[in-house]
Amino acid sequence: MVGVTSTPSLHDPEHGIAPLEAAPRNPWARSIGSLIFVSRWLQAPLYLGLIVAQVVYVVVFMVELWHLIAEDVFGDITHIDEATIMLTVLGLIDVVMIANLLIMVIIGGYETFVSRIDTEGHPDQPEWLSHVNANVLKVKLAMAIIGISSIHLLKTFIEVGGMGEGGISTDGEKYTPIGVLWQVVIHCVFILSALALAWIDKMSQSTAKAAHEAAQSPTHGI
Repeated sequence: MVGVTSTPSLHDPEHGIAPLEAAPRNPWARSIGSLIFVSRWLQAPLYLGLIVAQVVYVVVFMVELWHLIAEDVFGDITHIDEATIMLTVLGLIDVVMIANLLIMVIIGGYETFVSRIDTEGHPDQPEWLSHVNANVLKVKLAMAIIGISSIHLLKTFIEVGGMGEGGISTDGEKYTPIGVLWQVVIHCVFILSALALAWIDKMSQSTAKAAHEAAQSPTHGI
């Protein structure tokens, strides 16, 4: 039986043959790549601007809270309108949920698209920040938008109450049956969009997990 002699590989260090070195990159390509990579910092002022918007919402919240205490509660303590108080509280919740949305966009967006935030081991690190990525951020933003839409829809239902076919005006706003119907439709679209994003994220994770398990399988590459 004639033995088969294997030909030494060009990349086999046992035969004294050094591996081939990668061709040097074009200096222009390297410079353009570095410029594109550094350009992510152009988003930093945008996130700083959202922090300013967060401060504005804090001021709005305090003003609304003052109106609730000074006017709705103690303005005429003998005639407290429960519906008015409920609407004001819903407005406060709306401001808080928008502030939460801003926090997710500021922290999650900066962490995902600009630079890592060194909070390793910090006791106040949010739980979701440890596994944030573009897909997780999209799902959380969609859920936050659904929450905000729910608050607006609930406020509309409380304000319109016994609205007839001709509509109703409250606080200078005109509500019609068609307008309320469109609010419900848009809210349902938000829910369906969030479900679609969650499903896509789940499928992506399943595909990545299957690929990882296949790569770790003992029979892989045989």
